[in-house]
Amino acid sequence: MTDKDIAALGPAFARWLGHFRDCFHHDRTAGHFDAYCRGLLSDLPRKTVEPIALAAGTSVRTLQFFLAGGVRDHRRVLGVLQDRLRDAVALLPRDALGVVGVIDETSCVKKGDKTPGVRRQYLGCVGKVDNGVVTVHLGLACGRFRAMIDADLYLPASRDDDRDRCDEAGIPAGVTYRPKWEIALGQVVRAVLGGTRFDRLTFDEGYGSKPAFPEAPSCIGQHFVAEVPVNFSVSLDGRDGALPVNAVLTAEDARAGRRFRFGRKTRANKWWRAEERWVRVGGREYLPVAAVDQETAEVKDFLCNATEAPVRTVPAVGFRRATVEHGFRLCKQEAGLTHFEGRQYAGLMRHLALSLVVMGFVSVRTDRLRGKKSGGDGGAGVPGPERDLLAGDGAGAGDGAGQAGGRGGPLPPAPQRAGDPLTQEAAA
Repeated sequence: MTDKDIAALGPAFARWLGHFRDCFHHDRTAGHFDAYCRGLLSDLPRKTVEPIALAAGTSVRTLQFFLAGGVRDHRRVLGVLQDRLRDAVALLPRDALGVVGVIDETSCVKKGDKTPGVRRQYLGCVGKVDNGVVTVHLGLACGRFRAMIDADLYLPASRDDDRDRCDEAGIPAGVTYRPKWEIALGQVVRAVLGGTRFDRLTFDEGYGSKPAFPEAPSCIGQHFVAEVPVNFSVSLDGRDGALPVNAVLTAEDARAGRRFRFGRKTRANKWWRAEERWVRVGGREYLPVAAVDQETAEVKDFLCNATEAPVRTVPAVGFRRATVEHGFRLCKQEAGLTHFEGRQYAGLMRHLALSLVVMGFVSVRTDRLRGKKSGGDGGAGVPGPERDLLAGDGAGAGDGAGQAGGRGGPLPPAPQRAGDPLTQEAAA
């Protein structure tokens, strides 16, 4: 970035925030919105109401009131954000994967018991059951562009049963326990109804293990690639009964499959082998793909409802999940996504929405500045679709030039499959 680029960031951020003016009751409220978002984008070590207010020269109670009631509707804020990001994506060149919608969740440890939705539950951020909150998100990726576009609080069933505590936290009566896959499906439907179009969706086996979830996108004509557990039940034409997917496509099948190279930005490229076979799930045809990492022997099982998809495309779309994981890290570190300290549902949801607004600006501005490095960087950051063989974040695939080709190359001896040991029925 040049000095001119840096100087332009302030006015550009002000213009970005101006798109959200209609979401607020008064101009003064919009001013608090500006102050809060600038605080989220600042270098404050803790991005909660008090330090943001003090840095902005605003009364702490004033900013607390803004977060509790100054936003008409956090859904409206997210709707405007999706409109702006959809316009930005429309100007981007397309790579072979197109626009990929990415479903995932994130979590945050909370020591108290007053934060809305807080409960002892599994938290991915620490890899164990602990006291905290979980939020479900929808992101999108197109080439090197990636952004988070929606957020919802997951309300555990045990917390939903205690409606007195829900009322104390201001959780509306309509916000009840729903499985995470239902929350994610609602986000996809809202985005599509709002005009966002995904060429494909992708999600991990936490969602792919639920029998009803892969069926739902198919019903609305949405293509997807899901990672599924090894015991996901599928059927073969001409055979009675269901089989686990790892019996239909074994690790040995994957090891003997076609070889593909998947590029990554900051680490060495990865070589995978993959094999496919048509199956049926719930009366519909699907394309499962077993893929094995040649370096680690890790095996992943994917399920795709676009049966005409090339085999290399399926794991390439599945690896797009890395973009939303990267987005979570940035949102937490740079925009205070999990820094909320409060006891009211409205404040939590507005904080989440405004964090995504800030990161939406970062995503758009990053894309516009990409390609301004000097020639000595070997073209790093040059805008445009990435080459198939060297797509960023493991998002692209190729089997052309530079491929070792052939089948049955050497692999470590004991391939390991990642998978949920629960049966498919229990996971539902």
